[in-house]
Amino acid sequence: MNEFAELSYALDTFYFLICGVLVMWMAAGFSMLEAGLVRSKNTAEILTKNVALFAIACTMYLVVGYYIMYSSSAGGFLPNLGFLLGGENSVDAVTAGGDDAPYYSMRADFFFQVVFVATAMSIVSGAVAERMKLWAFLAFTVVMTAFIYPVSGYWTWGGGWLSAVGFSDYAGSGIVHLAGAAAAFAGVLVLGPRKGKYGKDGSIRAIPGANLPLATLGTFILWMGWFGFNGGSELKVSDVSSANNMAQVLVNTNAAAAGGVIAALILAKLWFRKADLTMALNGALAGLVAITAEPLAPSAIGAMLIGMVGGVIVVASIVMLDKLKLDDPVGAISVHGVVGIWGCLAVPLSNDGANFGAQIIGIVGIFAWVFIASLIVWLIIKAIMGVRVSEEEEYEGVDIAECGLEAYPEFGVGK
Repeated sequence: MNEFAELSYALDTFYFLICGVLVMWMAAGFSMLEAGLVRSKNTAEILTKNVALFAIACTMYLVVGYYIMYSSSAGGFLPNLGFLLGGENSVDAVTAGGDDAPYYSMRADFFFQVVFVATAMSIVSGAVAERMKLWAFLAFTVVMTAFIYPVSGYWTWGGGWLSAVGFSDYAGSGIVHLAGAAAAFAGVLVLGPRKGKYGKDGSIRAIPGANLPLATLGTFILWMGWFGFNGGSELKVSDVSSANNMAQVLVNTNAAAAGGVIAALILAKLWFRKADLTMALNGALAGLVAITAEPLAPSAIGAMLIGMVGGVIVVASIVMLDKLKLDDPVGAISVHGVVGIWGCLAVPLSNDGANFGAQIIGIVGIFAWVFIASLIVWLIIKAIMGVRVSEEEEYEGVDIAECGLEAYPEFGVGK
């Protein structure tokens, strides 16, 4: 019995860590996607943001965020404040058996959770690309990853009040993706659109990205990393039921992404008369976001249909936000926010234990908290140091202004 318990513990810990590594790999996917969808003069700065935000997220969640999220009382609204991770599980606790025996390392749990925090913050970087000051963004990253995200995380996965009312979000359509999009939405409102994006006559100017092969590579990396994102959220794999569940989650995750691509591509062809690659890429991500709230309960066909609805929604949302003059260079608010809402609402369609009332309360609670808190932080940062580069710096590119180098120097002026 003891040997079996130790073996199961080791297997589940290893599985959890490997899934965390896959989610960490999504940082590379976001980096490549965003670098491909911005102009070449802004590439080095967007890559700097992605590397730095990952490091800051890991540090702040280690120091304070994890404690806030998982050390507070059940059913509560205000979290406990504290620092660091706490102790590790003892051999005696693991081998004691029973329902209360831990089945994976606490350090593995932290590692898996910390890469989710970085994912939420990565959503923000693309939405505010090409015109935000690097250090203003990094200042916001500190607050988002240390406090804003952990508080709503406590409400849900940490056992707080949203968990108590029955809000269901298997892997984070709302908890991670909607939260990141809400923070991005607040930032875009404070920041304003890129120069030349919208004309005084109401016209909308397309500003194409510099490297669509890179954006496509980033999408495939994210698609791959999502298997850890959703698959790891099963939390264990050492028994037949859990192993079967993880397999179903991966099949459904893949089916939803494929459905999102197909639906977005068809709609783009019907609407724009062109097979728009950027819409297809966002369709894949929309399908993944849509299925993340409940990747286990649906059949594979049901997951594909949920992803297809996500693919349709994201195309319509990107067009609508442009008409509202909300400039989001990579479509992050649409992919992660609007489709994140759909993902949460789709849960009761296949999960009998969920209900629409609790899902709506969860959506409103997460969005309201993250948006309002983020808006306040963005406005404070704007008052202290400003959030936007000068018009001249934006014209020349934030690579030179913020980083002092170019991503593609051989193509620079005078080269």
